[in-house]
Amino acid sequence: MRHIVVIGIGSGNPEHMTVQGINALNRADIVLIPQKGEEKAELASLRRAICARYLTNPRTRLVPFDLPVRDAARADYREGVDDWHAAIAATYRTLLAAHLAEDGTAALLVWGDPSLYDSTLRIIERLRAGADFAIDHTVIPGIASPQALAASFRMPLNTIGGAVHVTTGRRLAREGFPDNADTALVMLDGDMSFRHLAGDDFDIFWGAYLGMADETVISGRLADVAETIAATRAGLRGRNGWIMDIYLLRRR
Repeated sequence: MRHIVVIGIGSGNPEHMTVQGINALNRADIVLIPQKGEEKAELASLRRAICARYLTNPRTRLVPFDLPVRDAARADYREGVDDWHAAIAATYRTLLAAHLAEDGTAALLVWGDPSLYDSTLRIIERLRAGADFAIDHTVIPGIASPQALAASFRMPLNTIGGAVHVTTGRRLAREGFPDNADTALVMLDGDMSFRHLAGDDFDIFWGAYLGMADETVISGRLADVAETIAATRAGLRGRNGWIMDIYLLRRR
């Protein structure tokens, strides 16, 4: 039976790797390294840097591959994501068949933590259901971007006894700020949906490239810093060709 170990690697700082993750990395026969597009090229370099720093098993091989890209122009978002995940599962199946023995282990290094707004585990379940050979998998947790954001601002995510709502920019734009929470963590917001909220009602804590050399953070009353964040984000994306960011909104 082929085995996949999914390792959360944090949000950019190689020192976010846990001892459990390092040990699992060194038990793998191959490490799959996705590389396609400017963002994937940068993240591939960071994955390689993690392997160079922590990989001591001379038998472990790095296997680079082109990761399928989601068609963002598809009108039906869920249908587009489903087709994209199917293409990735098919790619994994081909890689495992070509590069891994029947009793071998492949490592996947997942940005942040595999449990939070990452589809790797869903894709592996699809792979297991459709592959013509047996596959199992284990998961090593990592440091997720909300944890890195809270650490950068030296703050707890929750107020005393308060609920924290974790959502996406797409849902924030459609549904607004949740009524049953005083704190919202917003991920995957390329449209900067915070600009549609009443700026006097919220504080915002925004961070990009958390844990990386280019880490940038801005905080303050939303009305005061919204446009500064938007301009900073645009400048960083233009300079680097990609951006990974997250923010926390809190009722004032």
